[in-house]
Amino acid sequence: MSVTFRRSLCAMLYAVLGLGLATAAGAKDPHELVIGTSAGPYADQVKLGIKPILEKQGYKVKVVEFNDYIQPNFALAEGSLDANIFQHAVYLNKFASDHKLALSALIAIPTAPIAIYSKKHKSLNEVKEGSTVALPNDPTNQARALVLLDQLGWLKLRANFDPVRASEKDIASNIKKIRLLPLEAAQLPRSLQDSDFSFVNGNYALASGLKLGEALLTERISPNYINLVAVRTADKDKQFARDIAAAYRSRQFLEVTNKYFSGYAKPDYQLALQARAGK
Repeated sequence: MSVTFRRSLCAMLYAVLGLGLATAAGAKDPHELVIGTSAGPYADQVKLGIKPILEKQGYKVKVVEFNDYIQPNFALAEGSLDANIFQHAVYLNKFASDHKLALSALIAIPTAPIAIYSKKHKSLNEVKEGSTVALPNDPTNQARALVLLDQLGWLKLRANFDPVRASEKDIASNIKKIRLLPLEAAQLPRSLQDSDFSFVNGNYALASGLKLGEALLTERISPNYINLVAVRTADKDKQFARDIAAAYRSRQFLEVTNKYFSGYAKPDYQLALQARAGK
């Protein structure tokens, strides 16, 4: 099944699902929220920190976990979800533009960085000619991996490349003669059994039992790649969206972040909250 056909099928399925729910249940209760996340730490952030805050305000919150980066945006656009939490701004903007979806960023969240892991090597210095390097196959996360490979000196990207849109076409020289193995992000932890090195997105690394401290190299996250809460553009100013954003901005959620999500890149509002508290 082609990626294009699969995406179209997902869109049609969620359209049918949304229609069925609307027909069966009538107008949706504004205090019933369905939030989609990727399986792992971002689901845990909602369950441990955000859901309790919203439920104290009278919301009934259901968390739906996904194992890919395609379905959550179609589900959000078609109305099966009220918000989703799994992606950064670069991915959201490209996906929404490519598929003509009216989706918008609501608020940035604490984010686990993409990093290089290995089950076969203890150091990046062990790279040699022919080493296999697995990396994400979606364009935005693949660009992050290629930039890190350029910084490592394993390959050289062409002059004046765009770090947000870098692709294999931008490789000017494969200095270490590594073999690149593009895979769906969810499959990257499994690739550690066969590859020499693997770039693994933070959420999938943690969901698979890897620890951030085990990484051989961790990306210093730029603002472009801080993950976010996405909502339908028409819902951005609705009360439920404001309440979700306020929950993330709260001191209670900061305490949850510090307790359970150490090592994550904090968004500016959490850093400011910590600074005011003198921590």
